[in-house]
Amino acid sequence: MALFSRRRGKDGPAPEPLQEEGTVSQEEREPEGASADDATGPWDSRQAPQDEVNRIDLGSLRIPVVDGMQLRLEAPQPGADIASVSLVLAGSQMSLRVFAAPRSESLWDEVRQEITTTITDNGGEVTVEEGPFGRELSTVVPVLDPSGKTVRSGLRLVGVDGPRWMLRADFLGAAATSPEAATALEEILGGIIVHRDSLPRPPREPLPLHAPGQAPGPEVEDLPGLDPLMPGPTIAEVR
Repeated sequence: MALFSRRRGKDGPAPEPLQEEGTVSQEEREPEGASADDATGPWDSRQAPQDEVNRIDLGSLRIPVVDGMQLRLEAPQPGADIASVSLVLAGSQMSLRVFAAPRSESLWDEVRQEITTTITDNGGEVTVEEGPFGRELSTVVPVLDPSGKTVRSGLRLVGVDGPRWMLRADFLGAAATSPEAATALEEILGGIIVHRDSLPRPPREPLPLHAPGQAPGPEVEDLPGLDPLMPGPTIAEVR
C-alpha cells in the first residue's frame, strides 16, 4: 500500500473541536483512511492513470480541460513566481495551491488547525466536515463588499496530502456552500495530476508553476498536455 492516498477516507466522524492526533513512528504514520485503491485523484504523477483526459501542463499541476472553464494564473506582484491557479466554472471558483510536504506526515492536518485558529480569532466561523476528499473546512468569514460594508461570506477549504506534496483547493461562490454547485469543480479536482520534482524542498514551500506552453524544466516528466490546436478553456495570467 502506498504511504499516501490520493483522497482521504471517510472513516469516523470529523473531530469537533480539532485536537492533536496521536504520535506514531514515521514508518507507521499514514493519513486517516489512506488507501491506494481510490478510483479518482488527485494523483501523484508516478501513480497517475493512463487515461485519455486532456490536461493543461502548468508544471507541478496538470489540470483537466473542461468546456467553459476559465483559468487564471495568479502571482502576488508583477515579476513574481506564479503562486496559485484559479478555475472559474458555472459561476463558482476554485483556487489551487500546491506545496512541498514531509515525506511521511500529513501537512493538511497541521494546516487545517492553523486555519481554524486564524479564522476564529478574526471573528469567523469554522466547521469541520467530512467531504469527498477527506476532512475539510466549511467557513464563514467577514469580508468587505464593494461599498465598504462588512458582510459574511462562505469559503470551503479542501486539502489533499500526497507523497511529499499537499494540494489545497479553496471553493468560492456557490460551490462554497452548495454541493450541487461544487460538483463540476470537484470533478476537475479529482482529475488533477500533481508532479512533485525530486529536488529537496522544505515543507510548505510552493511547488513551481508555469504558464501553458512554457518549456518544462529538466525535472518535469513528459505527460499528456493541452493540444494547442484544440479548443480549450479561457486562460488569463494575473500578475
